[in-house]
Amino acid sequence: MSLLGNLSLDAIPFHEPIIMGTLVVVGIAGIALVIALTAYKKWGVLWHDWLTSVDHKRIGVMYIVLALIMLIRGFSDAIMMRAQLAMATSGAEGYLPPEHYDQIFTAHGVIMIMFMAMPFMIGLMNIALPLQIGARDVAFPFLNNLSFWFSAGGAVLINLSLGLGEFAKTGWMAYPPLSELSFSPGVGVDYYIWALQISGIGTLLTGVNFLVTVFKMRAPGMKLMDMPIFTWTCTWANILIVASFPILTAVLGLLTLDRYLDFHFFTNDAGGNAMMYINLFWAWGHPEVYILILPAFGIFSEVISTFTGKRLFGYKSMVWASGAISILGFIVWLHHFFTMGSSANVNAFFGIMTMIIAVPTGVKLFNWLFTMYRGRLRLAVPVLWTLGFMVTFTIGGMTGVLLAVPGADYVLHNSLFLIAHFHNTIIGGAVFGYLAGFAYWFPKAMGFHLNERLGKASFWCWQVGFYVAFMPLYVLGFLGMTRRLNHTNNPSWNLWLYIAAVGAVIILVGIVLQFVQLYLSFRQREDNKDLTGDPWNGHTLEWATASPPQFYNFAELPQVHDIDAFTDMKEQGTAYQRPERYAPIHMPKNTPYGILIAGATTVFGFAAVWHIGWLAALGLVGSVAFYLMRAYDNDVDYFVQPEEIERIESAHLEQVGVKADRTGEVTA
Repeated sequence: MSLLGNLSLDAIPFHEPIIMGTLVVVGIAGIALVIALTAYKKWGVLWHDWLTSVDHKRIGVMYIVLALIMLIRGFSDAIMMRAQLAMATSGAEGYLPPEHYDQIFTAHGVIMIMFMAMPFMIGLMNIALPLQIGARDVAFPFLNNLSFWFSAGGAVLINLSLGLGEFAKTGWMAYPPLSELSFSPGVGVDYYIWALQISGIGTLLTGVNFLVTVFKMRAPGMKLMDMPIFTWTCTWANILIVASFPILTAVLGLLTLDRYLDFHFFTNDAGGNAMMYINLFWAWGHPEVYILILPAFGIFSEVISTFTGKRLFGYKSMVWASGAISILGFIVWLHHFFTMGSSANVNAFFGIMTMIIAVPTGVKLFNWLFTMYRGRLRLAVPVLWTLGFMVTFTIGGMTGVLLAVPGADYVLHNSLFLIAHFHNTIIGGAVFGYLAGFAYWFPKAMGFHLNERLGKASFWCWQVGFYVAFMPLYVLGFLGMTRRLNHTNNPSWNLWLYIAAVGAVIILVGIVLQFVQLYLSFRQREDNKDLTGDPWNGHTLEWATASPPQFYNFAELPQVHDIDAFTDMKEQGTAYQRPERYAPIHMPKNTPYGILIAGATTVFGFAAVWHIGWLAALGLVGSVAFYLMRAYDNDVDYFVQPEEIERIESAHLEQVGVKADRTGEVTA
């Protein structure tokens, strides 16, 4: 057996100019980054303040940086697919060979769901949720850091597959029998398995962590029905994570046994059943859709309430609607399994269940509309994303209800109509929500505002580009174009494919503008500082802190008496109060063990992909050893002393423009 298992120089695709060109660009960018960090002497800052941080806000920022990096990778795949389908018309072959196109196809789906949308959502949750409930940190700060590095480890494996070996050619769902060893003998499916397994463990830990945080660490006086809507939607999403991600772990584990040890869970022979894989996969996959969308709904609620300057209409109905969506999310997955070849009664039941989920979604839309009614809506960038969502998601929801009709579904499910539908919901629902949240909480997290003009320009490119890119796919679905094609020979489809490619280019302009916006905003940060911590006149507790928030969040835990806790404090005159004295605050210390454990686990995953036995053993033993070292490490916390707290709080109060004396009396 080779020392490097199946790994050899043949694994590097020297014959693929696109891949090699990409690797050269990434290599140059990586070298430039290393030189910049060295020249500006930032390695120490990067390691001590960021990579080893257990501060939930910094971890949230790192999650979003990961999401933006993977957005570049995932959208590159998207633009390549659109270009291929536009070029490969009327029997032409296009520029991508089928085996390369199939890898891009799979990578796009996996990256956008698991490594762009999920980190973006978890990043925003990390930044805002503990602040919203008046907590100083999450329940398990170390696990929070570890979760991030597990997600990053999965992303590393996917990106390694670009230059070493291949990625899966099976679509993002990796259905057997195509994902069996006999049909996919290469390492592509193994990269898929280990990337999802490692990142999935991180996500599961996040779900547990934030559920404990919400149930155990709310500020004094904050009842469950006093929690902000974003916190509620994240809580429902975390319940779905805890319920569904073990299923993903199990089904990928069974597929691993099939591929590595010749088990027969999902094979066509020896008693295997490929349908069981579909059943289990969608038991995770359909709740995953709602895991992504529910926090976005919460963001829209916060944005609409804040920018109308009103209480959110129908708070309780919003909470229960979110719960209904969560519960129904675990029922509607059955349409992936039980409706295949079942009776009319079974089809009708699951069709109706799938339609019913539109009801609580409609409740939310009407509540936002009623909140806006007679409100003075400020058309800031987060509001534009919200309004764009309301139109786009409504179309996606209606087409989803249409697909819940079994007769229509049989005709349309395997066509581009379905692709248009789920992009309507995932982009118009989830991604628009995260970009709204990004613009909304950016000044809170970073301490300065984003460039408004470029934010609006980016939104309009995204909005227009989306319709130009995906509305033609509905038409193509009705015209009978099936999914997963890499070339076409029907002339009646050509025009629509060309229009869709133009739409992808318009979205590309929107993404480029976002990165230009970030660059310019960072350069002009001194001119656009958020001095008060409350740039939008917010309702919830995160706006009671400085921008960026103090590392301990709150000098004193706030007393909550109302759903809109911070607005209540401002109205009662209790905001920006300074106590007579500060008490020491117990805080966790930064730790390197998160990155070390996840790094060793990623090494194990890479070794498992290439069947490098000694390296897999080293990675596994290393991860366990680092875990035990962390378990026996007693130097994990410290106390922030009152003098330091007073210095930080006094500086914040001065920035707010408040003079405070020792008695707690506050004057403007």
